[in-house]
Amino acid sequence: MTWASWTTTGVFAGRGGVRTEEAGVLTGDLTVHTTWSSPEAHVAVQYSGGSDWFTVTGSPVHCESEEFSRLLHQTVVDAVRAEGAATVPQDMHEDARRVPGAPAS
Repeated sequence: MTWASWTTTGVFAGRGGVRTEEAGVLTGDLTVHTTWSSPEAHVAVQYSGGSDWFTVTGSPVHCESEEFSRLLHQTVVDAVRAEGAATVPQDMHEDARRVPGAPAS
C-alpha cells in the first residue's frame, strides 16, 4: 500500500474560512493536513495547537498519484488563505501542474 501525508501549519483563514463536515466553518489560525492512500486523498483541518481534526467538505477525493495529492494539498492551503469558504476541489485534473516559481508552503 502506498501512502503519503502533508501538514501545513499557520494557515490563516479569514472571513470565509474553511467548510468542515463536523463543525461548519472554521476561521483563524489553522493547520491543514492531507493524507493520500491511493486512490484517494483525505483533507482535514484543526485549530493550530488544537487536538480535534475536522474533515474539509469535499473530502475524501479521488486522487491517483502522490504527486497530484501534494498539488491538491497546496491548492487547499491556498484556498483557505484566499478567504472564500474553502472546500476540497472536485474538478482538478490529474494533468494539472503547479506554475514554476509559485510559492509553496
